[in-house]
Amino acid sequence: MESVNRILVALGFSSYARQTFDYAAMLAQRMEAELIIGSIINSKDIRAVHMVSAMGYDVDSDHYIKGVKQERREALEKILENSIYQRDQISLIFRAGNPVEALLELIVSEKIDLLVMGVKGHSDIENVFIGSVAEKLFRRSPVPVVSVRDAQTAERLRKRIQLD
Repeated sequence: MESVNRILVALGFSSYARQTFDYAAMLAQRMEAELIIGSIINSKDIRAVHMVSAMGYDVDSDHYIKGVKQERREALEKILENSIYQRDQISLIFRAGNPVEALLELIVSEKIDLLVMGVKGHSDIENVFIGSVAEKLFRRSPVPVVSVRDAQTAERLRKRIQLD
């Protein structure tokens, strides 16, 4: 088994971000690995802002991206306040684009050994998995993928399992 030196945690800064980050930080600490946070600003959202701008509203995609980055940096600071992981061992990388493609590109360009992500993102649609970013990454990632489930999802899944 190869060693894990670089862990990418994919965060969209939904309500599951803290739990996903904490799990990735715990793994990185135990494996003595570097932790990289990948945050993808979805190109669909950027196109929507561009369309609103084209209708004459005073918004533009550059300001939107800057605003999202600032919000996510502030959310990260709150997550890091109680983190067990050393801040100087954490890198934050923003990308704009298709989340699946951008994360796959980060895995390759950053020489990632392990991807950690939540099974739910911003949409938080209950019980939806097929077609999601997580499902596509499970199929296409060249490195192992660890999925983090929130307590409510884990309990719901446990109840579905019939023991003999």
